[in-house]
Amino acid sequence: MSPLYQLKGITKQYGARTVLAVSQLVIDEGETVALIGPSGAGKSTLLRLLCLLEAPTTGAICYAGRPVMATQRHTVPHEITLVFQRPLLLDTTVRANVAYGLRLRKRRDDQRIEALLDLLGLRELAHARATTLSGGEMQRVALARALLIQPRVLLLDEPTANLDPYNVALMEQAIKALQNEGSTIIVATHNLHQARRLTQRAIFLWQGQLIEEGPTEQMLHEARDARTRAFVSGELIY
Repeated sequence: MSPLYQLKGITKQYGARTVLAVSQLVIDEGETVALIGPSGAGKSTLLRLLCLLEAPTTGAICYAGRPVMATQRHTVPHEITLVFQRPLLLDTTVRANVAYGLRLRKRRDDQRIEALLDLLGLRELAHARATTLSGGEMQRVALARALLIQPRVLLLDEPTANLDPYNVALMEQAIKALQNEGSTIIVATHNLHQARRLTQRAIFLWQGQLIEEGPTEQMLHEARDARTRAFVSGELIY
């Protein structure tokens, strides 16, 4: 695998407060990575930087071998998709929401739309108004919309938080389908069982700092840093 993201000397500040500081991070093309850590650790901030929605306060981000300058942030997001924990959906049908990304690109793929509706259990809801759905159903619609465009990078912010086992299973099944297509997937999650099921590598963030990274199983069972071990064991309160 070749590097897709290379981050060096990254900080992100809001006013005088530094919310993220990552000295170095490399994410390879095609891998699936878990961002783990307590609330407020910097996971969502890192996702926004990787999505190029925001620029770092200091440091450099290289994407696909090229430095991303502040003035160039909007030149590649068409192949990077971020699904928020609380997705914003259009006040139209489920099917129209799913098709939205392709419509923007003036493309059409009815076969893939139908396949995603089936994969995510949305077939019977296809003509329902998306804004009337339950939280779990809305999450599935948002994921289907993201998967439709077959993104090079899929960024997920707590994709199954507070969902029932049925919705979790459908979401993870769809994520695995995109893995098989070769996309790079980065998942911010509190769910360590989910990290184990979906990812090959885990990154532990704490108070905005990248504390430790490594193979997911190793991180969950043989973490080197005491803070990582405390988080994994449930001793680190958040």
